[in-house]
Amino acid sequence: MHAPLQPSPLFAPLALPNGAIVPNRIAKAAMEENMADHGQLPGEALRRLYERWSVGGAGLILSGNVMIDPTALTGPGGVVLDERQPVEPFKAWARAATRGGGQAWLQISHPGRQVFASMGQEAVAPSAIGLDMGAHSHLFPVPRALDAAEIAAIVGRFATTARLAEAAGFSGVQIHAAHGYLISQFLSPLTNRRTDAWGGELKNRARLLLDVIKAVRAVVTPGFSVAVKLNSADFQKGGFDASDAAQVVRWLNELPVELVELSGGSYESPAMQGTPQAGSTAKREAYFLDFARDISAVARMPIMVTGGIRRRAVAEQALQESEGRPGVAMIGIASAMAFEPRLPERWKAGETLDVDIPSVGWRNKAYASLARMAVVKLQLRRLGAGRPPKPGASPLLALVRQQIITKRLTRRYRAWVSQPRAEPNGM
Repeated sequence: MHAPLQPSPLFAPLALPNGAIVPNRIAKAAMEENMADHGQLPGEALRRLYERWSVGGAGLILSGNVMIDPTALTGPGGVVLDERQPVEPFKAWARAATRGGGQAWLQISHPGRQVFASMGQEAVAPSAIGLDMGAHSHLFPVPRALDAAEIAAIVGRFATTARLAEAAGFSGVQIHAAHGYLISQFLSPLTNRRTDAWGGELKNRARLLLDVIKAVRAVVTPGFSVAVKLNSADFQKGGFDASDAAQVVRWLNELPVELVELSGGSYESPAMQGTPQAGSTAKREAYFLDFARDISAVARMPIMVTGGIRRRAVAEQALQESEGRPGVAMIGIASAMAFEPRLPERWKAGETLDVDIPSVGWRNKAYASLARMAVVKLQLRRLGAGRPPKPGASPLLALVRQQIITKRLTRRYRAWVSQPRAEPNGM
Protein backbone atom coordinates (compact mmCIF):
# COMPACT_ATOMS: atom_id res chain seq x y z
CA MET A 1 0.00 0.00 0.00
CA HIS A 2 1.43 3.36 -1.04
CA ALA A 3 1.61 6.18 1.47
CA PRO A 4 -0.64 9.10 0.49
CA LEU A 5 1.05 11.96 -1.28
CA GLN A 6 1.87 14.84 1.04
CA PRO A 7 0.39 18.14 -0.14
CA SER A 8 3.03 20.34 -1.70
CA PRO A 9 3.09 24.12 -1.19
CA LEU A 10 3.75 24.34 -4.93
CA PHE A 11 0.14 23.47 -5.66
CA ALA A 12 -1.64 25.79 -3.26
CA PRO A 13 -3.57 28.57 -5.04
CA LEU A 14 -2.34 32.16 -4.73
CA ALA A 15 -4.77 35.05 -4.29
CA LEU A 16 -3.40 38.25 -5.79
CA PRO A 17 -4.12 41.69 -4.30
CA ASN A 18 -6.78 42.41 -6.96
CA GLY A 19 -8.65 39.20 -6.13
CA ALA A 20 -7.43 37.19 -9.12
CA ILE A 21 -6.45 33.59 -8.32
CA VAL A 22 -3.38 31.82 -9.68
CA PRO A 23 -4.15 28.07 -9.37
CA ASN A 24 -0.66 27.11 -8.20
CA ARG A 25 2.71 28.60 -7.32
CA ILE A 26 4.59 27.60 -10.49
CA ALA A 27 5.06 30.16 -13.26
CA LYS A 28 6.49 29.50 -16.66
CA ALA A 29 8.95 32.39 -16.56
CA ALA A 30 9.69 34.50 -19.59
CA MET A 31 12.08 33.30 -22.26
CA GLU A 32 12.82 35.20 -25.43
CA GLU A 33 11.62 32.84 -28.14
CA ASN A 34 12.18 35.00 -31.27
CA MET A 35 9.42 32.95 -32.94
CA ALA A 36 7.08 35.66 -34.26
CA ASP A 37 5.40 35.19 -37.62
CA HIS A 38 5.45 37.72 -40.46
CA GLY A 39 4.40 41.13 -39.21
CA GLN A 40 5.96 40.41 -35.79
CA LEU A 41 2.75 38.61 -34.83
CA PRO A 42 2.14 35.48 -32.77
CA GLY A 43 1.36 32.58 -35.09
CA GLU A 44 0.81 28.86 -34.98
CA ALA A 45 4.24 28.02 -33.55
CA LEU A 46 3.80 30.31 -30.53
CA ARG A 47 0.22 29.15 -30.02
CA ARG A 48 1.29 25.52 -30.01
CA LEU A 49 4.24 26.24 -27.67
CA TYR A 50 2.12 28.12 -25.14
CA GLU A 51 -0.63 25.54 -25.21
CA ARG A 52 1.96 22.88 -24.33
CA TRP A 53 2.92 24.90 -21.25
CA SER A 54 -0.68 25.66 -20.34
CA VAL A 55 -1.90 22.07 -20.39
CA GLY A 56 1.37 21.06 -18.69
CA GLY A 57 0.13 22.54 -15.44
CA ALA A 58 1.76 25.96 -15.02
CA GLY A 59 -0.42 28.20 -12.84
CA LEU A 60 0.90 31.30 -14.57
CA ILE A 61 2.47 31.71 -18.00
CA LEU A 62 4.60 34.77 -18.67
CA SER A 63 5.32 35.49 -22.30
CA GLY A 64 8.71 36.36 -23.70
CA ASN A 65 9.29 40.03 -24.47
CA VAL A 66 6.33 41.64 -26.25
CA MET A 67 7.60 44.91 -27.62
CA ILE A 68 5.69 48.17 -27.28
CA ASP A 69 7.47 49.92 -30.17
CA PRO A 70 8.00 48.37 -33.63
CA THR A 71 11.30 50.21 -33.99
CA ALA A 72 12.73 48.92 -30.69
CA LEU A 73 13.08 45.14 -30.55
CA THR A 74 15.46 42.98 -28.56
CA GLY A 75 15.62 40.51 -31.43
CA PRO A 76 14.34 40.15 -34.99
CA GLY A 77 11.73 37.48 -34.23
CA GLY A 78 10.13 39.47 -31.42
CA VAL A 79 6.39 40.00 -31.06
CA VAL A 80 5.09 43.58 -31.35
CA LEU A 81 1.76 44.74 -29.94
CA ASP A 82 0.70 48.30 -30.61
CA GLU A 83 -2.40 50.02 -31.95
CA ARG A 84 -1.53 49.16 -35.57
CA GLN A 85 -1.30 45.41 -35.06
CA PRO A 86 -4.31 43.15 -35.75
CA VAL A 87 -5.74 41.86 -32.47
CA GLU A 88 -7.08 38.48 -33.62
CA PRO A 89 -3.65 36.73 -33.60
CA PHE A 90 -3.24 37.84 -29.98
CA LYS A 91 -6.72 36.56 -29.07
CA ALA A 92 -5.80 33.15 -30.50
CA TRP A 93 -2.52 33.23 -28.55
CA ALA A 94 -4.34 34.08 -25.31
CA ARG A 95 -6.82 31.23 -25.83
CA ALA A 96 -3.96 28.77 -26.30
CA ALA A 97 -2.03 30.08 -23.29
CA THR A 98 -5.03 29.74 -20.96
CA ARG A 99 -6.37 26.42 -22.23
CA GLY A 100 -5.13 24.59 -19.15
CA GLY A 101 -6.96 26.90 -16.76
CA GLY A 102 -4.05 29.03 -15.56
CA GLN A 103 -3.34 32.71 -16.02
CA ALA A 104 -1.38 34.15 -18.95
CA TRP A 105 0.33 37.52 -18.79
CA LEU A 106 2.22 39.38 -21.50
CA GLN A 107 5.65 40.64 -20.53
CA ILE A 108 5.78 44.11 -22.09
CA SER A 109 9.11 45.73 -22.74
CA HIS A 110 11.26 48.39 -24.38
CA PRO A 111 14.94 47.46 -24.87
CA GLY A 112 16.42 50.95 -24.75
CA ARG A 113 20.08 50.68 -25.70
CA GLN A 114 20.07 46.85 -25.76
CA VAL A 115 19.28 46.57 -29.48
CA PHE A 116 21.51 45.03 -32.11
CA ALA A 117 23.03 47.31 -34.74
CA SER A 118 22.07 44.74 -37.39
CA MET A 119 18.40 45.59 -36.80
CA GLY A 120 18.99 48.96 -38.45
CA GLN A 121 17.19 51.05 -35.82
CA GLU A 122 18.31 53.94 -33.66
CA ALA A 123 18.95 53.09 -30.01
CA VAL A 124 17.61 55.33 -27.25
CA ALA A 125 18.37 55.38 -23.54
CA PRO A 126 18.24 57.68 -20.51
CA SER A 127 21.78 58.82 -21.35
CA ALA A 128 24.06 58.46 -24.37
CA ILE A 129 26.15 55.64 -22.88
CA GLY A 130 26.91 52.64 -25.06
CA LEU A 131 27.14 49.02 -23.98
CA ASP A 132 30.55 47.85 -22.80
CA MET A 133 30.72 44.36 -24.26
CA GLY A 134 34.46 44.32 -24.84
CA ALA A 135 35.26 42.99 -28.30
CA HIS A 136 31.53 42.71 -29.01
CA SER A 137 30.61 46.31 -28.22
CA HIS A 138 30.38 47.15 -31.92
CA LEU A 139 27.32 44.91 -32.21
CA PHE A 140 25.27 47.55 -30.37
CA PRO A 141 24.77 51.18 -31.45
CA VAL A 142 25.61 54.03 -29.11
CA PRO A 143 22.21 55.29 -27.90
CA ARG A 144 20.77 58.76 -28.04
CA ALA A 145 19.41 60.27 -24.80
CA LEU A 146 15.62 60.56 -24.72
CA ASP A 147 13.96 63.93 -24.24
CA ALA A 148 10.94 64.55 -21.99
CA ALA A 149 8.38 64.28 -24.79
CA GLU A 150 9.83 60.97 -25.94
CA ILE A 151 9.73 59.60 -22.40
CA ALA A 152 6.06 60.55 -22.16
CA ALA A 153 5.39 58.82 -25.49
CA ILE A 154 7.04 55.62 -24.22
CA VAL A 155 4.86 55.70 -21.10
CA GLY A 156 1.86 55.95 -23.42
CA ARG A 157 3.06 53.01 -25.48
CA PHE A 158 3.27 50.79 -22.39
CA ALA A 159 -0.32 51.73 -21.54
CA THR A 160 -1.54 51.05 -25.08
CA THR A 161 0.06 47.60 -25.18
CA ALA A 162 -1.43 46.70 -21.79
CA ARG A 163 -4.89 47.84 -22.89
CA LEU A 164 -4.66 45.74 -26.04
CA ALA A 165 -3.39 42.75 -24.06
CA GLU A 166 -6.53 42.84 -21.93
CA ALA A 167 -8.72 43.23 -25.01
CA ALA A 168 -7.05 40.15 -26.49
CA GLY A 169 -7.91 38.01 -23.47
CA PHE A 170 -4.70 37.95 -21.46
CA SER A 171 -5.25 38.20 -17.72
CA GLY A 172 -2.35 40.51 -16.96
CA VAL A 173 0.90 42.16 -18.00
CA GLN A 174 4.35 42.16 -16.51
CA ILE A 175 6.26 45.42 -16.95
CA HIS A 176 9.88 44.53 -17.67
CA ALA A 177 12.09 46.70 -15.45
CA ALA A 178 15.04 44.28 -15.25
CA HIS A 179 17.89 42.78 -17.31
CA GLY A 180 19.25 46.09 -18.52
CA TYR A 181 16.25 47.05 -20.68
CA LEU A 182 15.00 50.63 -20.81
CA ILE A 183 13.28 50.95 -17.42
CA SER A 184 16.22 49.13 -15.81
CA GLN A 185 18.55 51.60 -17.54
CA PHE A 186 16.65 54.48 -15.94
CA LEU A 187 16.92 52.79 -12.52
CA SER A 188 20.69 52.26 -12.71
CA PRO A 189 23.13 55.11 -11.96
CA LEU A 190 25.57 53.46 -14.38
CA THR A 191 23.30 54.12 -17.35
CA ASN A 192 21.29 57.09 -16.09
CA ARG A 193 23.43 60.23 -15.84
CA ARG A 194 20.54 62.63 -16.29
CA THR A 195 20.25 65.82 -14.24
CA ASP A 196 16.53 66.40 -14.82
CA ALA A 197 13.41 64.88 -13.21
CA TRP A 198 14.36 61.38 -14.41
CA GLY A 199 17.93 61.32 -13.08
CA GLY A 200 20.00 61.78 -9.96
CA GLU A 201 18.47 60.39 -6.78
CA LEU A 202 16.73 57.01 -6.83
CA LYS A 203 13.22 58.49 -6.65
CA ASN A 204 13.88 60.32 -9.92
CA ARG A 205 15.46 57.26 -11.54
CA ALA A 206 12.38 55.24 -10.54
CA ARG A 207 10.01 57.83 -11.99
CA LEU A 208 9.65 56.08 -15.36
CA LEU A 209 8.68 52.77 -13.75
CA LEU A 210 6.17 54.41 -11.41
CA ASP A 211 4.68 56.49 -14.25
CA VAL A 212 4.33 53.41 -16.46
CA ILE A 213 2.48 51.50 -13.72
CA LYS A 214 0.10 54.40 -13.15
CA ALA A 215 -0.54 54.82 -16.89
CA VAL A 216 -1.20 51.11 -17.35
CA ARG A 217 -3.53 50.95 -14.36
CA ALA A 218 -5.51 53.89 -15.76
CA VAL A 219 -6.49 51.95 -18.93
CA VAL A 220 -7.13 48.40 -17.65
CA THR A 221 -9.82 46.97 -15.38
CA PRO A 222 -9.19 46.30 -11.66
CA GLY A 223 -9.27 42.53 -12.22
CA PHE A 224 -6.50 42.73 -14.81
CA SER A 225 -3.16 42.00 -13.13
CA VAL A 226 -0.22 44.39 -13.36
CA ALA A 227 3.14 42.95 -12.32
CA VAL A 228 6.75 44.14 -12.40
CA LYS A 229 9.99 42.31 -13.17
CA LEU A 230 12.74 44.03 -11.18
CA ASN A 231 16.46 43.50 -10.83
CA SER A 232 17.64 42.57 -7.36
CA ALA A 233 20.92 44.15 -8.54
CA ASP A 234 22.83 45.02 -11.71
CA PHE A 235 25.83 42.99 -10.46
CA GLN A 236 28.11 45.81 -11.57
CA LYS A 237 30.09 48.07 -9.24
CA GLY A 238 28.24 51.32 -8.68
CA GLY A 239 25.02 50.05 -10.23
CA PHE A 240 21.49 49.43 -9.00
CA ASP A 241 21.82 47.29 -5.87
CA ALA A 242 19.75 45.29 -3.38
CA SER A 243 19.05 48.28 -1.14
CA ASP A 244 17.79 50.20 -4.18
CA ALA A 245 15.55 47.27 -5.10
CA ALA A 246 14.08 47.18 -1.59
CA GLN A 247 13.30 50.90 -1.73
CA VAL A 248 11.65 50.59 -5.16
CA VAL A 249 9.45 47.80 -3.81
CA ARG A 250 8.41 50.04 -0.91
CA TRP A 251 7.23 52.59 -3.50
CA LEU A 252 5.48 49.82 -5.43
CA ASN A 253 3.66 48.92 -2.20
CA GLU A 254 1.72 52.17 -2.61
CA LEU A 255 0.52 51.22 -6.12
CA PRO A 256 -1.88 48.49 -7.32
CA VAL A 257 0.80 45.95 -8.25
CA GLU A 258 -0.16 42.27 -8.11
CA LEU A 259 3.29 40.62 -8.18
CA VAL A 260 6.98 41.49 -8.29
CA GLU A 261 9.42 39.06 -9.89
CA LEU A 262 13.04 39.34 -8.72
CA SER A 263 15.83 38.69 -11.19
CA GLY A 264 19.14 40.42 -11.93
CA GLY A 265 21.83 41.41 -14.38
CA SER A 266 21.97 42.82 -17.90
CA TYR A 267 23.68 42.11 -21.22
CA GLU A 268 26.92 43.42 -19.69
CA SER A 269 26.64 41.22 -16.60
CA PRO A 270 24.26 38.33 -17.37
CA ALA A 271 23.46 37.23 -13.83
CA MET A 272 20.05 35.97 -15.07
CA GLN A 273 22.00 33.15 -16.76
CA GLY A 274 23.86 32.33 -13.56
CA THR A 275 27.09 33.95 -14.80
CA PRO A 276 27.42 37.39 -13.18
CA GLN A 277 30.69 39.25 -13.43
CA ALA A 278 30.27 40.34 -9.82
CA GLY A 279 28.06 39.40 -6.91
CA SER A 280 27.29 36.22 -5.03
CA THR A 281 25.04 34.16 -7.30
CA ALA A 282 27.27 31.14 -7.77
CA LYS A 283 24.52 28.64 -6.99
CA ARG A 284 23.22 26.75 -9.97
CA GLU A 285 19.58 27.14 -8.91
CA ALA A 286 17.42 29.88 -7.41
CA TYR A 287 20.15 32.45 -8.08
CA PHE A 288 18.23 35.35 -6.56
CA LEU A 289 16.47 33.60 -3.67
CA ASP A 290 18.39 35.35 -0.87
CA PHE A 291 17.52 38.72 -2.35
CA ALA A 292 13.90 37.66 -2.85
CA ARG A 293 13.55 36.59 0.79
CA ASP A 294 14.84 40.00 1.91
CA ILE A 295 12.43 41.77 -0.45
CA SER A 296 9.52 39.60 0.74
CA ALA A 297 10.04 41.02 4.22
CA VAL A 298 9.22 44.55 3.00
CA ALA A 299 6.78 43.80 0.17
CA ARG A 300 3.01 43.91 0.52
CA MET A 301 2.47 42.10 -2.78
CA PRO A 302 3.54 38.52 -3.58
CA ILE A 303 7.17 38.06 -4.60
CA MET A 304 8.27 35.62 -7.29
CA VAL A 305 11.83 34.41 -7.84
CA THR A 306 13.27 33.07 -11.09
CA GLY A 307 16.71 31.83 -12.00
CA GLY A 308 17.83 28.31 -12.84
CA ILE A 309 15.23 26.35 -10.83
CA ARG A 310 14.93 22.79 -12.15
CA ARG A 311 14.42 20.59 -9.07
CA ARG A 312 11.24 20.17 -7.08
CA ALA A 313 13.05 20.26 -3.73
CA VAL A 314 14.63 23.63 -4.56
CA ALA A 315 11.28 24.99 -5.74
CA GLU A 316 9.55 23.92 -2.52
CA GLN A 317 12.32 25.30 -0.31
CA ALA A 318 11.98 28.69 -1.99
CA LEU A 319 8.37 28.90 -0.81
CA GLN A 320 9.21 28.11 2.81
CA GLU A 321 10.52 30.28 5.62
CA SER A 322 14.25 29.99 6.23
CA GLU A 323 16.33 31.38 9.08
CA GLY A 324 13.51 33.66 10.12
CA ARG A 325 13.06 35.09 6.63
CA PRO A 326 9.84 34.53 4.67
CA GLY A 327 9.63 32.33 1.63
CA VAL A 328 8.56 33.70 -1.73
CA ALA A 329 4.98 33.38 -2.99
CA MET A 330 5.79 31.97 -6.44
CA ILE A 331 8.68 30.40 -8.29
CA GLY A 332 9.38 30.93 -11.97
CA ILE A 333 10.83 28.20 -14.14
CA ALA A 334 12.20 29.01 -17.57
CA SER A 335 14.80 26.77 -19.26
CA ALA A 336 13.69 23.60 -17.46
CA MET A 337 10.24 23.98 -19.00
CA ALA A 338 11.77 24.17 -22.46
CA PHE A 339 13.10 20.67 -21.87
CA GLU A 340 9.99 19.38 -20.03
CA PRO A 341 6.84 21.44 -20.67
CA ARG A 342 4.82 19.10 -18.42
CA LEU A 343 7.07 19.64 -15.40
CA PRO A 344 4.38 21.10 -13.07
CA GLU A 345 1.93 18.35 -13.98
CA ARG A 346 4.54 15.66 -13.33
CA TRP A 347 5.54 17.19 -10.00
CA LYS A 348 1.88 17.36 -8.99
CA ALA A 349 1.54 13.66 -9.81
CA GLY A 350 4.25 12.98 -7.22
CA GLU A 351 7.28 12.58 -9.46
CA THR A 352 10.56 13.94 -8.09
CA LEU A 353 11.71 14.67 -11.62
CA ASP A 354 14.81 16.87 -11.83
CA VAL A 355 15.39 18.38 -15.26
CA ASP A 356 18.93 18.00 -16.52
CA ILE A 357 19.81 21.10 -18.54
CA PRO A 358 22.85 20.50 -20.74
CA SER A 359 25.88 22.64 -19.93
CA VAL A 360 28.35 24.09 -22.42
CA GLY A 361 31.90 24.09 -21.09
CA TRP A 362 33.60 26.02 -23.87
CA ARG A 363 36.63 28.14 -22.95
CA ASN A 364 35.16 31.22 -24.63
CA LYS A 365 32.47 32.20 -22.14
CA ALA A 366 30.63 34.53 -24.52
CA TYR A 367 30.22 31.83 -27.15
CA ALA A 368 29.35 29.25 -24.49
CA SER A 369 26.54 31.51 -23.27
CA LEU A 370 25.25 31.97 -26.83
CA ALA A 371 25.37 28.21 -27.37
CA ARG A 372 23.42 27.54 -24.17
CA MET A 373 20.73 29.95 -25.29
CA ALA A 374 20.70 28.40 -28.77
CA VAL A 375 20.11 24.94 -27.30
CA VAL A 376 17.17 26.27 -25.27
CA LYS A 377 15.72 28.06 -28.31
CA LEU A 378 16.03 24.83 -30.28
CA GLN A 379 13.75 23.15 -27.72
CA LEU A 380 11.24 26.01 -28.00
CA ARG A 381 11.13 25.71 -31.80
CA ARG A 382 10.69 21.94 -31.55
CA LEU A 383 7.80 22.32 -29.09
CA GLY A 384 6.26 24.97 -31.34
CA ALA A 385 6.46 22.54 -34.25
CA GLY A 386 4.71 19.81 -32.24
CA ARG A 387 7.90 17.80 -31.75
CA PRO A 388 9.47 16.54 -28.52
CA PRO A 389 12.47 18.31 -26.93
CA LYS A 390 15.95 17.17 -27.92
CA PRO A 391 18.18 17.65 -24.85
CA GLY A 392 21.15 15.90 -26.47
CA ALA A 393 21.39 18.39 -29.34
CA SER A 394 24.85 19.59 -30.33
CA PRO A 395 25.51 23.08 -28.89
CA LEU A 396 27.69 23.93 -31.89
CA LEU A 397 25.06 22.93 -34.44
CA ALA A 398 22.35 24.68 -32.42
CA LEU A 399 24.43 27.87 -32.35
CA VAL A 400 25.15 27.76 -36.09
CA ARG A 401 21.48 27.14 -36.85
CA GLN A 402 20.40 29.96 -34.53
CA GLN A 403 22.76 32.37 -36.29
CA ILE A 404 21.27 31.42 -39.66
CA ILE A 405 17.72 31.87 -38.34
CA THR A 406 18.62 35.22 -36.78
CA LYS A 407 20.03 36.55 -40.06
CA ARG A 408 16.90 35.46 -41.94
CA LEU A 409 14.60 37.01 -39.34
CA THR A 410 16.64 40.21 -39.32
CA ARG A 411 16.17 40.61 -43.09
CA ARG A 412 12.44 39.96 -42.70
CA TYR A 413 12.13 42.46 -39.84
CA ARG A 414 14.00 45.21 -41.70
CA ALA A 415 11.74 44.75 -44.72
CA TRP A 416 8.62 44.86 -42.52
CA VAL A 417 9.55 47.90 -40.45
CA SER A 418 10.39 49.89 -43.58
CA GLN A 419 6.87 49.45 -45.01
CA PRO A 420 3.82 51.62 -44.22
CA ARG A 421 1.57 49.99 -41.63
CA ALA A 422 -2.20 49.84 -41.26
CA GLU A 423 -4.16 52.60 -39.55
CA PRO A 424 -4.63 52.23 -35.78
CA ASN A 425 -7.26 49.62 -35.00
CA GLY A 426 -8.97 51.83 -32.43
CA MET A 427 -9.37 49.21 -29.69
